[in-house]
Amino acid sequence: MSVHSLSIAPARAAQALLASLLLAAAALSPLAVRAQTVQLPDFTELVERVGPAVVNIRTTERARPGAGPGGGGGSATPSPDLDPSIEEFFRRFGIPIPGRPDPRRAPREDDEPRQRGVGSGFILSADGFVMTNAHVVEGADEVIVTLTDKREFKARIVGTDRRTDVAVVKLEASGLPFVKIGDVSRLKVGEWVLAIGSPFGLDNTVTAGIVSAKQRDTGDFLPFIQTDVAINPGNSGGPLINMRGEVVGINSQIYSRSGGFMGISFAIPIDEATRVAEQLRTHGRVVRGRIGVQITPVTKDVAEAIGLGKPAGALVQSVEPGGPADKGGVEAGDIITRVDGKEVEKSGDLPRLIGAMKPGSKAALQVFRRGATRELGVVVAEFEADRPSRRAQAEPSGAPTAKTVFGLAVSDLSEAQKKELRVRGGVRVDAVDGPAARAGLREGDVILSVDNTEVADAKQFAAIAAKAEKARAVSVLVRRGEWVNYMVIRPGR
Repeated sequence: MSVHSLSIAPARAAQALLASLLLAAAALSPLAVRAQTVQLPDFTELVERVGPAVVNIRTTERARPGAGPGGGGGSATPSPDLDPSIEEFFRRFGIPIPGRPDPRRAPREDDEPRQRGVGSGFILSADGFVMTNAHVVEGADEVIVTLTDKREFKARIVGTDRRTDVAVVKLEASGLPFVKIGDVSRLKVGEWVLAIGSPFGLDNTVTAGIVSAKQRDTGDFLPFIQTDVAINPGNSGGPLINMRGEVVGINSQIYSRSGGFMGISFAIPIDEATRVAEQLRTHGRVVRGRIGVQITPVTKDVAEAIGLGKPAGALVQSVEPGGPADKGGVEAGDIITRVDGKEVEKSGDLPRLIGAMKPGSKAALQVFRRGATRELGVVVAEFEADRPSRRAQAEPSGAPTAKTVFGLAVSDLSEAQKKELRVRGGVRVDAVDGPAARAGLREGDVILSVDNTEVADAKQFAAIAAKAEKARAVSVLVRRGEWVNYMVIRPGR
């Protein structure tokens, strides 16, 4: 063997040894160790523990006679029997069921109950209180609850709340399995969750996914939990469960273009649902606070133009005459930024904060008005049905001014118009084009302020417009009908 070949062999052996050591070190690295130990979750124990407390809910109603052609006494041609889960889907989204009789008509004595729909629910306590969605049991003549052990009970509707879509029904039983309520504040985006329910009538179906988002605004009083858990008609009212086996939400809605699951589901947070359920159990209805305002979100452009700093709070579009906010000094155009020290980050926060307050209590409001912050006290009233608004409209009063740099011609309001519109001043828009038209103003609008300065009459408005910088955005508070809103005019565009 040559000297040359002897010198190469140890070098190759050393390289091989070094490579093996590097591979061993990589295998022992924290990232590799974590990758080896990470496994998909096993839901079997959770399902065995929580499953017995999840129920199937069937509802029935008595058949109503339909009206014949022309409103006579003939009966309507019955439609073919539909799958109960499909009927539940139709009702949930307000789609008429072809061929079905008018449910508002009085039943006849010989009418037989017919199956109305299916849904899900879960037992809250051993004495038989069950939580579900309001739309599952609303309008039902009879509610039948089936447990996983196949026992059936006729349930009594304790109360429903359409605004949160929460309902409580009662079974006459004891010693029932019940769920454990979780802490929604601990729920994290990306966390594994599962649902148990009866999609399309298939009892005790388990589906799993993750939390996609929290605080998703899709309703008046509830910030929903968004998930990618498969939810279909019949899952409504069933529990959303975390990895600790606790209920963190009620599966309620889906986003769909086809009527079926498309990867986006919404659940009512269980803390909100529990507060509603407690009132339903105690009073049979939910009592909410109100202050009598119509609100809209604050856009980024408006926030910058009026000096608010960031797009937060709730912009008051109108104030109910004689209502709590009116008596407390709230004005249309105010931006409510805090309630009892709690920040109103977005407009949807305001009805939730006020709704949670007891009627008769006093709410401390912080409002942003014409560049300054004010503190107002408002006595909260009890929530009631929305009142129809009268669309007040200003009519031309005086001679219009020449068009300004904004592209506006305006005129003074008469005293009668000011009284009707309940404003101290302002000008009516008689003609509009250019930058103002692009901003969305139109004839008949009433301008109340410009750049946080109240406008008393057309002369003052013309003076403000003349001083406006052509390159700077100008905020204008506009009254249209009974609503007000900010619009941003950019003269240079």
